[in-house]
Amino acid sequence: MSELEFKGYALTDPAAWNEFSLVSYPPKTFLADDVELAITHCGICGSDVHTLTQGWGGLSHLPLVVGHEIIGIVKRVGANVSEFKPGDRVGVGAQIASCMECKRCKSGNENYCMKMIDTYNDVYPDGVITQGGYSTAIRAHQQFVFHIPEAIASKDAATMLCAGLTVFSPLLRNDAGPGKKVGVIGIGGLGHYAVLFAKALGAEVYAFTHSPSKLDDAKKMGADHVISTHDDDFYKAYDGELDILISTIDVFRPDRPLKVYLSMLGVHGKFINVGLPDHNNPLPPMHAFDLQPNGAFIGGSHIGSKTECLEMLRVAAERGVKPWIEELPMSQAKVAIEAVRSGKVRYRYVLTQDIAPVQ
Repeated sequence: MSELEFKGYALTDPAAWNEFSLVSYPPKTFLADDVELAITHCGICGSDVHTLTQGWGGLSHLPLVVGHEIIGIVKRVGANVSEFKPGDRVGVGAQIASCMECKRCKSGNENYCMKMIDTYNDVYPDGVITQGGYSTAIRAHQQFVFHIPEAIASKDAATMLCAGLTVFSPLLRNDAGPGKKVGVIGIGGLGHYAVLFAKALGAEVYAFTHSPSKLDDAKKMGADHVISTHDDDFYKAYDGELDILISTIDVFRPDRPLKVYLSMLGVHGKFINVGLPDHNNPLPPMHAFDLQPNGAFIGGSHIGSKTECLEMLRVAAERGVKPWIEELPMSQAKVAIEAVRSGKVRYRYVLTQDIAPVQ
């Protein structure tokens, strides 16, 4: 592996969002807190689609290698790194660095650092563009590298590092567990993880989906109650029933105001949104009166901290959480990314390494 360059499948033309070119590029400057890993697996996330299609606004830095659900083998560590050594199997998620100095970083909330650096399509202080996991290797600050338990296969661990953590963090922070009723809206890549982890934490799980083909899937994932949202009155039977409602919906129906979902919460129940649609798809409308009947709280969540990620991996290993994935070689990223955008995946794709490393 060259000190000068890595290789990856990159977007080079924004007008051709699903076409990838194999390119070489310079990695970030190797620093004392860095861990370098050779990538073996990378999950495909909805974030990859939104970034490739420019759906979140702005233009991508080109060439751009996406992918932030990364598993690999440590090849090199910096002088300040004692947690990892060459040969360790580790993961990297959607965040690759933060300032490590602010109040948020020092309180275990580095995932909310205002100077955070995304794993791809971002810029390091020295001007180097961050490149993701559809590639041979990556370098990351040690705070954003995670040991993978032996009990979890690399292909299963990959998608936990964004999709899994994105729902695990709000479940953990809002005390999902025995005696709690957790609703999950949208049974896709994120939603299927929300069902799996809410159940693993001991909660009673309600799965809401508009897709008839996913009703049986949700039951197999462990949902205690599976509800079709095709009926406009689906929510009325669950008035005040839920403690937590995790929304993973990418596009809401415009004729369903937010109060439809808030009405299913008990007193001071929490509606947590983790789905991030394109800029032209806002949340449903709401009125101040919609918050009064149950004192509901509305919030969001951004990936998760290192502490939460390690706890998620522990829970997954000890309780046998196993995502529903499909594997493809990295050279078929185009096939996988198109399937994700069209909603055909059940429920996450994982790319396996087939790029010859730079010599």
